[in-house]
Amino acid sequence: MPVPFSETFPETPAAAAALAVATRFCSPALLNHSIRSYLWGAGYARAHGIGFDDELYYVSSLLHDIGLTETFDSHEVPFEEAGGRLAWVFGTSAGWPPERAAHAEKIIVVHMRDAVAASEDPESHLLQVATSWDVSGRRPEEFPADVRAAVLARHPRLGFGAEFLAAFEGQARRKPGCAAAGSVAGGVSARIAANPLDA
Repeated sequence: MPVPFSETFPETPAAAAALAVATRFCSPALLNHSIRSYLWGAGYARAHGIGFDDELYYVSSLLHDIGLTETFDSHEVPFEEAGGRLAWVFGTSAGWPPERAAHAEKIIVVHMRDAVAASEDPESHLLQVATSWDVSGRRPEEFPADVRAAVLARHPRLGFGAEFLAAFEGQARRKPGCAAAGSVAGGVSARIAANPLDA
């Protein structure tokens, strides 16, 4: 069932704080990618009847690539692990219970790992589906043209593909054993170039 379009966001103090953090530290292209990742995933969940924690997914979406930013990039830790740790700090500071903060960390870490089923961890599944679509155009049949146009009109790509590839290539050079390096070696450049969202 194709993804329906709806631009609504959770309205909680933690959600507002996550948006403020992402806006402060992410480039405009990376911020828009993070917002689109939330929208694609939330729409996908509605289309497939997947129940999920909206606030948790929103915060994780906004922070999932924070480890690629100049401020939070680690020269030793893979970006998804650095971002996951920051999400744990964020969740703990927001007053979340330990298991909820740990879940935010997990969602961000596993979005660069093997596929997670919706039945196992819906928020992790949604972030994997959403980011693989936004970065490299996977599962295009899930996202019809009118939904694509509506999301991109509000949150344009702003050269995201080239910026993201450069960030991944930088990760690969400095951390050759990381998942980003595996993506670069596996041909992510060609997938990004062929992404229908940039057509």
